[in-house]
Amino acid sequence: MSQDHELQRAKELLLAGDIIGLPTETVYGLAASIRNENGLKRIFSIKERPFFDPLIVHICDLEQKGQVIREWPLLADVLAKKFWPGPLTMVLPKHPQLNPLITAGLDTVGLRLPNHEVARAIIRLTGIPLAAPSANKFGKTSPTKAEHVLKAFPKENIYVLDGGQSDVGLESTVITFAIVPNEVPVVSILRPGAITADMLDAALKESGITARLERKTSNESPGHTEHHYMPSIPLLIIEQEQTQMKRSTWDQICADFELPPSSRGAELRLDPNPRLAARALYIRMRECVENGAAFIYVLKRKEQTDGMWDAIWDRLQRAASRVYT
Repeated sequence: MSQDHELQRAKELLLAGDIIGLPTETVYGLAASIRNENGLKRIFSIKERPFFDPLIVHICDLEQKGQVIREWPLLADVLAKKFWPGPLTMVLPKHPQLNPLITAGLDTVGLRLPNHEVARAIIRLTGIPLAAPSANKFGKTSPTKAEHVLKAFPKENIYVLDGGQSDVGLESTVITFAIVPNEVPVVSILRPGAITADMLDAALKESGITARLERKTSNESPGHTEHHYMPSIPLLIIEQEQTQMKRSTWDQICADFELPPSSRGAELRLDPNPRLAARALYIRMRECVENGAAFIYVLKRKEQTDGMWDAIWDRLQRAASRVYT
């Protein structure tokens, strides 16, 4: 837990229109006050983030939601009571005074109540919700430790609250709702995460609500672009049933990326437990790069499906330069 003087320093920076590195249970974020346009602009500037990619707003308790959204449907209330604080973002109609930089000009905004003491403490101390995308260059590997943030922005002098390693290790599940009178409501998963489809379905059934669950892609969610989370060297997915990569595939990779045949590749090994695999995913990707490999490869196994594996492979597919079948 960060010390009181560190939280106070972070508060001063946020209220002055600066940004900070914010620890959450998913990944570290670059945070700015939703009321300060200078801070919001700096997020986009140093991340080199396009303005079409919306930001998620973080609150410390449900009382703050009125500063961010204008509608709070029953479905949202049910899921918030079940999964908040936690790695679930709900896309809802935005408050009319919310800065359009946050929402990419859309009429909706992603809202989350993080399950991290430090994140909630600084939001509570500041008294203002914080917009916070992941603390990395746009499209690159997300940070799960304070040191990752500092390495991503060595010249920007970002003040980072150190909250230890992110416990979940993957960005939040993002959902939205389609509610039409006299029709079964629809809950759409825009980005998979630690709150899985089965968990959402069980929570809705437990509450007695009939709703249809679906998966779709939308620009209402961050991380919706085809390539995202990419390391600085090629990451390749091998969809061949094998315990180790074939020499022919290795040679093909070297040819495709114009690498010497003797180039060293690093295997990204995933823990059999998907929760542990997710927590270590971005750390393992970084280690492969730092160990001097020319490329990273990961063997996709047929048993790695459903639940948390859905989120892991979503990230790997977007981080991959190519898939070999």
